[in-house]
Amino acid sequence: MRLRRQITAPAPAPARRPPANGPHPDAYDGAADQRLITANLPLAGPSPELIDRLYDAMFEHHPYLRGLFPESMAFQRAHLEQALRHLIDHLDRPDELRAFCTRLGRDHRKLGVRPVHYEVFEASLAEALRGCAGAAWSRDLEQAWLRMLRFAVAAMVAGAEEALAEPPYWNAVVTGHRLCGPGLAVVHARTAEPYAYRAGQYAHLQTPLLPHAWRPCSFACAPRADGELEFHIRSSGTDDVLEALVAHTGVGDPLRIGPAQGAMTVDGAPDRDVLIVAAGTGWAAAKALLEELECGPRPPRTHLFLGAGTPGDLYDTPALAALEDRCPWLRVVPVLGQADGGRHGLAEAVARGGDWSAHLAYVSGPPAAVSAAVRQLSALGVPADRIRHDPVTGADSGRDTPRPHLHPHDRPAPGLAVRHAERAGRP
Repeated sequence: MRLRRQITAPAPAPARRPPANGPHPDAYDGAADQRLITANLPLAGPSPELIDRLYDAMFEHHPYLRGLFPESMAFQRAHLEQALRHLIDHLDRPDELRAFCTRLGRDHRKLGVRPVHYEVFEASLAEALRGCAGAAWSRDLEQAWLRMLRFAVAAMVAGAEEALAEPPYWNAVVTGHRLCGPGLAVVHARTAEPYAYRAGQYAHLQTPLLPHAWRPCSFACAPRADGELEFHIRSSGTDDVLEALVAHTGVGDPLRIGPAQGAMTVDGAPDRDVLIVAAGTGWAAAKALLEELECGPRPPRTHLFLGAGTPGDLYDTPALAALEDRCPWLRVVPVLGQADGGRHGLAEAVARGGDWSAHLAYVSGPPAAVSAAVRQLSALGVPADRIRHDPVTGADSGRDTPRPHLHPHDRPAPGLAVRHAERAGRP
């Protein structure tokens, strides 16, 4: 514990920056590196094997770092695999990637990440890549990976430094908790200090039941005068953090909330009609966006396509009905009958619904539903810069969370019922 406190405590001297022999952030053109890395993905690419080798190397050479991670690493491993895929997929768009990594660096402050940790990560990644590729590994391919990583790290360090005036996370207390069905809860919370965010964004939540484990959840309301926050959280039974937030959290319980993230926001008064496509708990972000549009001087004509498996899965119907009653500019189209939350039926309903090529589109929900809707909108002629959605990073759960990957060395977390009883002081 003493070593961990020394590692995570503020440094007495300026923190070391990541290696300086990478590309200058303002001059990096990653298209060439993208082509080289993509062409060699079968040799060494984001995969469970690569992630396992990376963390094995990191914890073998620097055992103290294990204490900075949650007991179960399944979510973390899947999240890192998806993050590396996102880097590779966006290397040819450095400005967009830089903005993404800057926000990521700001958010990573809540984990206790410092610049020296990025150097450890780089060395571990290089070792893992060489281990996966074996004798076929080349220096050119390794340098492409390292240039990509150093570009991302430079942006993340810049994001962390820009956010030094704000806390790495906010302490909050649960002010409301309502179960809306099996594995689904609407949670209200209020932070001890002012918390800034925008409609359409999301934040990572942590419950004290599972220290160091964070999960992303969209805000389900536009900023309110009383500072209360709202989240819609779904647990599929495979994620302990989401299960804890849904089934083992109540009014008065503490939460930690990371900084707001995401660019799926309304920029001033939209100068064109709006299309919102939401599936499942994607309704949370849609609801926040509609509340913000309602407050504008001239709300645009807006179509909402809302996907759900059954009428009973439309869990927040009073709020939806109230919005319809107040907003004559809003038309709601429910899309029902899809067991997967309206994934394919939702995209097809949007295609049949009209000509959206001149609209500003927002898409939220489970990753598969978001991907299907984005592909459909692109096929219908909506330009990519007018289709707004957060990065699609994995399988369905409370939000866009990756599918867990179990590693033999992952330590299973104690049962949540046991943790909940211990925290409440019960035997």
